[in-house]
Amino acid sequence: MTRPPLAGIHHVKIPVTDLARSVDWYTKVFDFRVLMEFAEADGIVRGVAGEAPGLGVTQLTFRFNPKAAEGCRGFDPVSFAVNDHPDIQAWAAHLDTLGIRHSPVIEASVGWLLVFNDPDGLELHIYSWAAHGIDHSDKPGYGRPVHPPNTGDRTARLTPERPTASGNLP
Repeated sequence: MTRPPLAGIHHVKIPVTDLARSVDWYTKVFDFRVLMEFAEADGIVRGVAGEAPGLGVTQLTFRFNPKAAEGCRGFDPVSFAVNDHPDIQAWAAHLDTLGIRHSPVIEASVGWLLVFNDPDGLELHIYSWAAHGIDHSDKPGYGRPVHPPNTGDRTARLTPERPTASGNLP
């Protein structure tokens, strides 16, 4: 049986501790625009969905969920794409204008990278599609190509501690 096709990413949902603060921040940084809100049975809006320029049809959604937001603090679940190094530099200048702390422009595994945090400490990345051509594959934490792709069982080397059949770590 062949795998059915996918048509892209519909939305990325980000847990937040303060919905209004997060919507304001993502609006300021990404020109986020709310298209839909989600009210609970008590009438309180605890989630929104919307768009941001450059994301095409993929929406950003935010959901009030303090426990999940705390669990995601310092994690980087999504990287926003830009074309090249000048675009990364423009984003650094944009964040400077807004007073948002960020990393220097980093030569990442393939392209250039800028790292900063949202109000809940979620680590956000801006990553360039353009490659810088520098091989960092010998450095810890950097990616390296897998040749040939999608062959063999590589899962054994992906995680040093894999759960046993019972779901417990050895």
